[in-house]
Amino acid sequence: MSIIYKNIHIGNLIEKRVSECNIKVSRICNFFDCIEKDIEEMYKQKDMNTGILLKWSKLLKYDFFRIYTQHLVLFSPPFSPDNKDSNQKSELPQFRKNIYTKVMIDFILELISTEQKTIRQVIDEYKIPKTTLYKWISKYKKIDNT
Repeated sequence: MSIIYKNIHIGNLIEKRVSECNIKVSRICNFFDCIEKDIEEMYKQKDMNTGILLKWSKLLKYDFFRIYTQHLVLFSPPFSPDNKDSNQKSELPQFRKNIYTKVMIDFILELISTEQKTIRQVIDEYKIPKTTLYKWISKYKKIDNT
């Protein structure tokens, strides 16, 4: 499934996962201690409280937070060493932005192979280095042909 990471509607994605898992609404209501109408309202939500999203992730055994992480990888500005705040220490965990998952690589390569985007568009829009993109194309094209 090609998720458009730019426009996330988390309620729709949760509803799809519930359908895939064939979970009865009575079980969901019991898990959330709510009524069916409340669940239907959650399906309509574009955004969701993180505590509720965590519960959905556990119930459906799917990391919905990763969808947002992939969005950040694709759409947040690259780290700039010139950033004035970069010298400040933080007690929060630090993550490297430039780690691309196989799902992300497949998503990008699918955009190129289906001609939805050109290589130049991918480089410009997603800020993926040209050499990285060509390495992916070379590496995964060989795998696909075997």
